[in-house]
Amino acid sequence: MKDFLPISIEEIKERGWEQLDFLFVSGDAYVDHPSFGPAVICRVLEAQGYKVALLCQPDWHKPENFAVLGKPRLAVLISGGNLDSMLCHYTAAKKERKKDNYTPGGEMGKRPDHATVVYSQQIKKLWPDMPVIIGGIEASLRRFAHYDYWEDKLLPSILADSHADLLIYGMGEKQITEVADYLSGGASMQDMHYIRGTAYLADSLEGIDDYVEIPSYEACLKNKKLFAKAHYLQSKEQDPFYGKTVVQKNGSKYLVQNPAPYPLTQQEMDAIYDLDYKRTYHPSYEALGGVPAIEEVRFSIISCRGCFGSCSFCAIHSHQGRIIQSRSHESILKEARIIAAMPDFKGYIHDVGGPTANFRHPACAKQLKVGACRDRQCLFPKPCPNLDSSHSDYIELLRKIRAIPGIKKVFIRSGIRYDYLLEEKTGEFLDELCRYHVSGQLKIAPEHVAPRALKNMGKPGKEVYLKFMRAFSKKNKEIGLKQFLVPYFISSHPGCTLDDAIELAEFLCDIGHQPEQVQDFIPTPGSLSTAMYYSGCNPETGREIFVARNPHEKAMQRALMQYKNPRNRMLVKESLLKAGRNDLIGSGDKCLLKINTGYKAKPAGKNSRSKTKKR
Repeated sequence: MKDFLPISIEEIKERGWEQLDFLFVSGDAYVDHPSFGPAVICRVLEAQGYKVALLCQPDWHKPENFAVLGKPRLAVLISGGNLDSMLCHYTAAKKERKKDNYTPGGEMGKRPDHATVVYSQQIKKLWPDMPVIIGGIEASLRRFAHYDYWEDKLLPSILADSHADLLIYGMGEKQITEVADYLSGGASMQDMHYIRGTAYLADSLEGIDDYVEIPSYEACLKNKKLFAKAHYLQSKEQDPFYGKTVVQKNGSKYLVQNPAPYPLTQQEMDAIYDLDYKRTYHPSYEALGGVPAIEEVRFSIISCRGCFGSCSFCAIHSHQGRIIQSRSHESILKEARIIAAMPDFKGYIHDVGGPTANFRHPACAKQLKVGACRDRQCLFPKPCPNLDSSHSDYIELLRKIRAIPGIKKVFIRSGIRYDYLLEEKTGEFLDELCRYHVSGQLKIAPEHVAPRALKNMGKPGKEVYLKFMRAFSKKNKEIGLKQFLVPYFISSHPGCTLDDAIELAEFLCDIGHQPEQVQDFIPTPGSLSTAMYYSGCNPETGREIFVARNPHEKAMQRALMQYKNPRNRMLVKESLLKAGRNDLIGSGDKCLLKINTGYKAKPAGKNSRSKTKKR
């Protein structure tokens, strides 16, 4: 097992180590794959010569349970896991999930709620003077005062509750390397308070220059609109080229967020992904059924980071940044050959992409010199005139991967921005996509069609989606393939009214599509949409918006998206009557609720499917 990082005292002794340099406490089981943050950070530290081991999903009820791998020499690193622990535990309806894909066998209950906070508190009880550094998605997106949907309350910075010494936000490889080298050289935590991509608590603002102060946690508690303002102000400072230090008072202390780290160069990206990952879970989990999360990424390749799409409901641009960072062809092809040689590989690469697959370079040339524009988006409300829409690099990369012996097909399953694809004037990428990279169905995310809803989501208009539908259909007819679009929609997004939900249902009726799955909006920490949900206004405009918070209101919007499902019949009727849309109840082709005598609702069953007439 020496090829894997150690996760037990026996494995540490096998390496001949008397003491660790770093102990990494993780809310996930150990999966040694570049899609899993704990593995990446630990491999980066290992490559720098540090002794690091993982303590995965420890029993958090007693501090001494965190000492089983010994006291580290330099620091304890903590991550709640690849997902926020609350999202991992609870659904949009605040019900407990039945499966945790990041735990052996999918077993629930192996991590606490607010895992990062609980782990850090216990470490501080065990070793009060030990430097504790928190990171990962949970810490990153909860670094400011934030709204917790599942507790339905505003919480202070995660640093205040966790008592950690330092928070690393974003992906973290640059920061952890710098922190490790300073700690190894004898520096104190205070000596590192200037490191980009980190945040800490300070007693005062003495010595901190050129900063932006946002409304305090206490002020936000008293006035929800100040919370919206706080989100707006801090979001404008997340660019590494012009972003300033951001401070926010939390109780008697100040949260201080240093400016974001500069984007990784291609050489730095390659070095991270070229490390010796074993691309699977630790062998000790085999008897427990393995770790389910590996199945989604086992034969997938990360080609890029960052997203300039900046959808309101997504916090990727807050975590990874708006400036695209990409790996070289050589690095990606090396990984593809490794995958092709794996004994259980069947010839199919499941994905080559990132947050948005067809973003392979910065939106425009100036972003790597002066940053992304502060007050305008690259794609919304319409594509920027300076947008570099070339897909040539991505096309060339995919062609090279397809040519590797043993690879039969390369799919693209991470998000495709169809509005960006339509800006590619040659049409070459759409042709390649349809010919070689779709597995019968292409998943895309228009999210809604009502203008008011789309404006609050930061998504393109219905006409752009319809344009792509026509282009996709035309291309598939041209090449003689029968392939379909599978659109994803969100119900109950802030700003989406019952009238908007009905407009979406009418659209679905018009195009003859009945979604099998519907995503009810979940207010996750750190996103613009979550600030809208909590405050009741759009932080970008300051205008008040409707927010569906009542579970029954949310259920009505969700039911309208699946209006043909017999289980939703009463909710759909209630929705239409409440909105005064009696015209949609009857026997006509455009009616959402059929009441003609010839209409017979099929019994709901596990294998029943609605057949949609073409209109």
